[in-house]
Amino acid sequence: MNLTSQKIKFLSVLFTLVSFTMSSQDKTVKGAVKDAFGIPIPGASVLIKNSQSGARTDVDGSYAIEVADKNAILVFSYLGLKTVEIPVNGKTVINATLVDDVQTLNDVVVIGYGTQKKKDLTGSVSLIKSDDLKNRTNTQIGNLIQGQATGVQVLNSSGKPGQGLSIRIRGTSSILSGSEPLYVVDGVPTTDTRSINPADVESITILKDAASAAIYGASGANGVVLLTTKKGTSSKPRITYETYTGFSEAWKTLPVLNGEQYRDLVEELGLSTDWNLYNKNTDWQKEIFQTGHSSSHQVSIGGKSNDTNYYLSAGYLSQDGAVRSSEMKRLNYKINLDQKVNDWLSVGTRIAYTKYSDVDIKDNTNVNSGGVLLGSLTTPSVIGIYNANGSFTSNPFQNWENPFASTDGLERGFKSTRFLANLFLQAKLSKDFTFKTNYGIDNSSGVYESFLDPFRTGYGKALKGQAIRNSNQTDYFIFDNTLTYAKTLKSHKFDALVGTVIQKFEYENSSIETRNFASATIQTPNNGSELFAATANKSEKSNTAFISRVNYSFDDKYLLTANFRADGSSVFGPNNRWGYFPSVSVGWKVSKEKFLEDSKYISDLKLRMSYGIVGNDQITNYAYLGRIGSGANYPIGGTTQPGTFPSTIENLSLKWEESTQANVGVDFELFNGRIRLTADAYTKKTTDLLLNAPLPTTSGFDKAIQNVGEVQNRGFEIGLKTINFNSAFKWESGFNISFNKNEVRYLVGEELKLENISGRGEAILVKEGLPLGSFFGYVFGGVDPATGNSYYIDKNGVSTFTPSEDDRRVIGDANADFFYSVNNTFSYKSLSLQVFLEGSYGNDMLNATRIETEGMIDAKNQSTAVLDRWRQPGDITNIPRSTFGNTDNSRISTRFIEDASYLRFKAVSLGYTFNETITDKLNLENLRFYVTGENLITITKYSGFDPEVNAFGGSNTVRGVDYGTYPQSRTIIFGFNVSF
Repeated sequence: MNLTSQKIKFLSVLFTLVSFTMSSQDKTVKGAVKDAFGIPIPGASVLIKNSQSGARTDVDGSYAIEVADKNAILVFSYLGLKTVEIPVNGKTVINATLVDDVQTLNDVVVIGYGTQKKKDLTGSVSLIKSDDLKNRTNTQIGNLIQGQATGVQVLNSSGKPGQGLSIRIRGTSSILSGSEPLYVVDGVPTTDTRSINPADVESITILKDAASAAIYGASGANGVVLLTTKKGTSSKPRITYETYTGFSEAWKTLPVLNGEQYRDLVEELGLSTDWNLYNKNTDWQKEIFQTGHSSSHQVSIGGKSNDTNYYLSAGYLSQDGAVRSSEMKRLNYKINLDQKVNDWLSVGTRIAYTKYSDVDIKDNTNVNSGGVLLGSLTTPSVIGIYNANGSFTSNPFQNWENPFASTDGLERGFKSTRFLANLFLQAKLSKDFTFKTNYGIDNSSGVYESFLDPFRTGYGKALKGQAIRNSNQTDYFIFDNTLTYAKTLKSHKFDALVGTVIQKFEYENSSIETRNFASATIQTPNNGSELFAATANKSEKSNTAFISRVNYSFDDKYLLTANFRADGSSVFGPNNRWGYFPSVSVGWKVSKEKFLEDSKYISDLKLRMSYGIVGNDQITNYAYLGRIGSGANYPIGGTTQPGTFPSTIENLSLKWEESTQANVGVDFELFNGRIRLTADAYTKKTTDLLLNAPLPTTSGFDKAIQNVGEVQNRGFEIGLKTINFNSAFKWESGFNISFNKNEVRYLVGEELKLENISGRGEAILVKEGLPLGSFFGYVFGGVDPATGNSYYIDKNGVSTFTPSEDDRRVIGDANADFFYSVNNTFSYKSLSLQVFLEGSYGNDMLNATRIETEGMIDAKNQSTAVLDRWRQPGDITNIPRSTFGNTDNSRISTRFIEDASYLRFKAVSLGYTFNETITDKLNLENLRFYVTGENLITITKYSGFDPEVNAFGGSNTVRGVDYGTYPQSRTIIFGFNVSF
């Protein structure tokens, strides 16, 4: 063996010995990882700091890892929990406890003309983040808000595709003016949210009390909803594609008479015909209701660098409703761009373009007027859909065509385009001063067109065809400039804002209707030989405002916010054109005090108080002017000449509705955010209500819009969120409940009786001491066994068959005692389940559908309830006898008032997110599949189609009326999200 080979052998042995020695110095460190409640956390990561060595915990939370360096540091981490670092220090057993990484207090909340940390808020503000929205696949913003914020009620007037939703924040505060909140999309105020794509929304902030909304002054009386759209989130461009398809159907149908039962009823009414001509067996609800279909596609790309942030998206939504011929389509484009020009200047833009269209169906009316839903109930089954000549069939005894005449015999549709955008510039003038200027526009145009065939429908034949074209154009701009000053001096921290706001609205509308068509080939108005009506009008409205705000905190414990806005609006008279809206709110972080700062249980405790004044200018333009009306014809020289006349009286002192609100609240967190509670109590009083009130006849007018009236809302609301488990199995819960009491406090001593229902008189009473939405009618006593007629209880408590007008009284209340929601989210590894319930309690409904289907006064089909009607003396029943042409037995009364309380499984969503092992192989960042059911189960005593509708939309005064209203549907949705 030569010297070289000996050296190699020696070095090999030496290397082996060294390696053995080093390996023998490695120590095995063991332990367990648990959460704050001592529950093991499987799948937690255990790493040696500044190395690639690591391990994961098994199903019981235990781990083992080889550690060579006795001074090493172990890093324990798990998604959603705070990372913990523990030095080894020679130990062989190390246990770790991971607590929730709750950052809610540090959330940055968008407020009016700025942002603020949630922990520093002193007003009543609700924040809905993107994480709260990701499991809901809805078509519009209102659905995303429903059940997510205390004191905020989303009113579904119907279930039509694209149906706008009404939102009430802490009750209804006006009678004549609008009660919708102000919506602000990336700094641009708007009133239309139907065309906004929910997939582009990053967060929703709701300003509920006057102190929070006062910065919006004249527009803040009904609260403010701030919508912030998405931005880029990663340095690498991220492309996301989201799609779903859904199927919907009516969750309930109503039983009606079959052909034999119908024949028996109408012959009892004294009607007869050759029944051999009417021997069909048509289920009209089955024909009108259908399986609706919806599909959505959304693609987006976003990213950011040190100087640029961008987000671009395009979305398409198509919905065919659960009622025949109803549909909606929406196409959205979105561009968000922020650019840092240099160290002191940045610019940005938000651009959204929408094309929208829908096909409505006629509801909320009886079959005589083309009501589709009531038509499906009251059209007798003995007739088919079409006559031999292709026209639509009619009732055997009246020319009331079947509901297909409204769904298929009338070509109709609405379409619109909308451009919503703003451009802003922000300059850092110095260390403490920042200037921002913003210019935004919201321009939209819409066209409604309809054509009634001159041959297929009876009404079309009578008019010889009808074409209608209505068009509207709305142009809006806002130009605001703000200067912000921020300073911190030891324990004192404050910032101040001053600014100006200029807004202008311009409206244009035109309409044309022609009749007498020779054919149905050309369906535009120019083909009609008779010009029946044509109108066109323009109007405009301007607002100017000066705004200011001061935020101050001392020692991060004592907080103060003050706002002031001066608003001028062109809709009011020159004597009261300007309104002044101040507010102040204070907060005390009790948990920062020495007696609580070391508490093991209380993470945060903050008390809040606020007081403020906001205004409402949502009335008709030029209401203060003495206007001139047209259409007054005068005989001059034996010839009739067109003329004009004074139509309204001048009121130069017309002014704002003014809402004053006081709020007391508490924010409370326990166990490092595992339990979070927010509670608020408030009183909101609106004075100087704008109302069409009576005038002395000596004025020459009977009524005029005046500032007379007062409405008060008082309420209490609680929001609770808990993290019940936060390990491999996660369970989070949320519960909201809101109480609100509404009352008309002053109404110039008069009563308003509103909305004649089905020819039976007014159903709504507005009166001092009553809430808005009070039902008005007779007290139903029962059915007289001798005569079969309904009897009523008069004002003296005596039964009568012929009650007088004075015997009508309040018979119900459409306002709920409280409304609530319960949300539970479960997840285990890749699986997630969300169960969201929503409901209301104590609200009444006037089931006016039953007036039509149980009235038995004409040849309409009826519900099976009338099988129990009185037929002969001695019958004991609550259903009176049939009486042709007489409505005495079916007056608006307590007979048709029902409890509309409900609990609805609003959304149940099951999702599966593929783990990183699979997505890495597919070169994807994220891949998730889900199935969602909406309105799956509804628990209610209400007998109609749906307890969550209103025939009169978002009316302030007429609520809780079901008159053949399009119901919400049960929907199953299948979808997936992928990003790379």
